[in-house]
Amino acid sequence: MNHSIAPVGAEHYDRLTELWEASVRATHHFLPDGYVERLRPLVREQYLGFVELRAWHDLDGRIQGFAGVHDGKLEMLFVDPACRGQGIGKALLACVIEALGVHEVDVNEQNPQAVGFYLKQGFVQAGRSEVDGQGDPYPLLHLKLER
Repeated sequence: MNHSIAPVGAEHYDRLTELWEASVRATHHFLPDGYVERLRPLVREQYLGFVELRAWHDLDGRIQGFAGVHDGKLEMLFVDPACRGQGIGKALLACVIEALGVHEVDVNEQNPQAVGFYLKQGFVQAGRSEVDGQGDPYPLLHLKLER
């Protein structure tokens, strides 16, 4: 698979927000109508600027997945639903563990595919919260990387 993983910035926020939305709609079936719409401007205007970003580009330079990290914590990892299962998430995760020192991540308990993905990559559950980062009732599992 020919690709590159590179840092990206504000010039790519529109594509990253589009990818975020497509990925969330494909995997977060537990979220109510309107939730994604409510979060979209926060993702675009605040959350992306809060993290250090790495994006997976295909041969044509199109971004097919991205990861965002703050202080050793993986805050976001999203892959284009049309490209899932191709190793993009695994490659991005390996990159940010190596380059940005990622050692923890919070994942929605109601997203079993994501939970399974992180557990397979060597993360273990270290805690649990009843609410998500917005204070809404979507439990989070706090995972840490076992070295």
